[in-house]
Amino acid sequence: MGNSRLTYRRRNPYNTRSNKVRVVKTPGGKLQYQQLKKRGSPPKCGDCGIKLPGIPALRPHEYATISRPKKTVQRAYGGSRCSNCVKDRVVRAFLIEEQKIVKKVLKESQQKKR
Repeated sequence: MGNSRLTYRRRNPYNTRSNKVRVVKTPGGKLQYQQLKKRGSPPKCGDCGIKLPGIPALRPHEYATISRPKKTVQRAYGGSRCSNCVKDRVVRAFLIEEQKIVKKVLKESQQKKR
């Protein structure tokens, strides 16, 4: 097997979240550490917290490099809220407006009775 001890190639000597490595075999036959990048976390719905479909899970700086259509979906609140939450918001707004109209009609009918 030879020498199976490996050393980090960068200055951080500790096994931390930001210092993850993978063992690879070089073309010369030696084993060496290869630095891994952190996994990106997917954007989540601001209301219910599920991950948003259609938007890639990237690191924050990588979002700056991709184009706008890849960061959003073509819908109101696209890229911020999931479709179910948007549907709930639309229905809630509609019902609130309907309730206002009903109150107004009841108030007018009360005025006519007096």
